[in-house]
Amino acid sequence: MSQFFQLHPDNPQLRLIKQAAQIIHQGGIVALPTDSCYALVCHLDDKDAVTRLRRIRAVDEKHHLTLLCRDLSEIAVYARVDNRQYRMLKAATPGAYTVILEATKEVPRRLSHPSRKTIGLRVPENRITHALLEELGQALLGTTLILLGDEEPLTDPEVIRERLEKQVDLIIDGGACSLIPTTVIDMTNEVPELIRQGRGDPAIFGL
Repeated sequence: MSQFFQLHPDNPQLRLIKQAAQIIHQGGIVALPTDSCYALVCHLDDKDAVTRLRRIRAVDEKHHLTLLCRDLSEIAVYARVDNRQYRMLKAATPGAYTVILEATKEVPRRLSHPSRKTIGLRVPENRITHALLEELGQALLGTTLILLGDEEPLTDPEVIRERLEKQVDLIIDGGACSLIPTTVIDMTNEVPELIRQGRGDPAIFGL
């Protein structure tokens, strides 16, 4: 049975943030709000937690999972970023964008795309998520909370609780989120490519 925390969206309670971080450190799967949809997240280095996360989402190893980072400097730890990419990312972060970049050796091999050695990254503009990332001191591995057979992501924490309380370890209620997922931009080539139009305006990337 999962725990259920109600956090203030603008001023999240530090006591509950610390408890959430501890649950993640212990291998837990957490459903939490972002600036687009709710997401499922787990510890980057916990292989068993990553396997559980993929099982809940019903996705295989070819499906890009996303690293949720605190800021642009943390993105540069996990992905190769040149000056041109840096300028675009500086304008786009934090925000509702997921960018695909070439992974560095800091990313476990099992998490990067098996054929392309790329990784999806984002810097969410959500105070609850940001507070949790700050408390952890490292990136989180995440994926949009859309379940097998559903056409849209889950955005109501009470519905998430009803459907997932036996599969995840913690549900963070930070209020309702958007139904629109992030805009996905592939930045691995010289010219950025729009992979998915979502909440973020792709014009920042010249698209």
